[in-house]
Amino acid sequence: MKLPSLNTQILLGALLGVGLGWLLGNLHPESTAQEAGLYISTMAGGIFIGLLKMVLVPLLFTSIVVGVASLQAHQQMHRVWISTLVFFSISMAIAVLLGLVATNIFKPGAGMHLDMFADTMQNFHSEKLTLGEFFSNFLLGLFQNPFAALAQSNVLAVVIFALIVGIAIVMGGERYRNFLNIMREAFDLVMMVVGWVMRLAPIGIMALLAKLVATQDAGLFASMGEFMLVVVGITLVHGIIILPGILYLVTRVTPWTFWKGARDALVTAFATSSSSATMPVTMRCAEQQLGVRRDIAGFVVPLGATINMDGTALYEASAALFIANLAGVELNLVQQLIVFFMAMLASLGAPGIPSAGMVTMVMVLQSVGLPAEAIAILLPIDRLLDTIRTTVNVEGDMIGSLIVQEVASPPDRQPVAGG
Repeated sequence: MKLPSLNTQILLGALLGVGLGWLLGNLHPESTAQEAGLYISTMAGGIFIGLLKMVLVPLLFTSIVVGVASLQAHQQMHRVWISTLVFFSISMAIAVLLGLVATNIFKPGAGMHLDMFADTMQNFHSEKLTLGEFFSNFLLGLFQNPFAALAQSNVLAVVIFALIVGIAIVMGGERYRNFLNIMREAFDLVMMVVGWVMRLAPIGIMALLAKLVATQDAGLFASMGEFMLVVVGITLVHGIIILPGILYLVTRVTPWTFWKGARDALVTAFATSSSSATMPVTMRCAEQQLGVRRDIAGFVVPLGATINMDGTALYEASAALFIANLAGVELNLVQQLIVFFMAMLASLGAPGIPSAGMVTMVMVLQSVGLPAEAIAILLPIDRLLDTIRTTVNVEGDMIGSLIVQEVASPPDRQPVAGG
């Protein structure tokens, strides 16, 4: 008998978790059955969270090294890859800033104090650092012994070391081809392990949600609905106004012309929630419908599917503030700056597959001392939000290819096709 898809299994696990949590919550307080149920839920959920933490650092390191090293094949296209990285960085920074501002304005989850986070948050403290002290500590934390950083799961230092290794591979050219192949094999290996962990996601989600529902009131679900509306709203603002606006300012290509040519890729991205699976369609739309040169599309689109994740970065920054509100803590300016940078860095290591961003979401939460267990709240709504943010991710790749073509090689620019 063919098993349902993983997304269907996750949905069923979430529903079963809610039902089990409701039953546990209605048992006699501190009865043997309730204590046993909560203990099993805590153990199973803890194992799932532990597995996510286990694969986080290897995933970040290998994916960033391979992503940066992909520049190696284009050493002569300096203007192309510099323009690409500048656009990706600016668009992602705008997305994260938009997410933080909107979440601070609407404050979804404010006033909630989740009991399941009480123990974790006992040691939480808001560091009172000046802006100068923050940047000093931030910069000093970037460069550490890479083996110590890997062992201690210091994700920021790991990311910086991965970037340096990737750049070294680019600069070394053919000399380090064998090492690059090893990194690619390592990335494939880690992705296989991530796939195994994801197969356990329905059980882990069921356990985490059972504990959550058993110990919380219905007000949480209203807060989740409010958070969904905020995230969907600001993601659409970025995808419908910000990105097309940048495209028009640089290339004079109208939003309607772009959407008409990009339609197939956007629909595919929405349906699959995977920028990697959508990449062949994205390439075809960029080249045949939008008139991007093959060499530019062949560089910008695959790189974008790896590191250009505007929707993901926006979501993870907003989610961190939402979790902070649910946990009853207020993140100060310094901590929100950390969330800003970590959401951008985490999106570099987010694989282009459905819901895999939950792995890097752990990284963003832990960077400011928030509980990793909070992903239990986000997972039931993640699949729906993933469709929208993946569509924006893919949109950014195609817009990036048009902008890079305009900036890097204006004399050879081809007109955008109307169909």
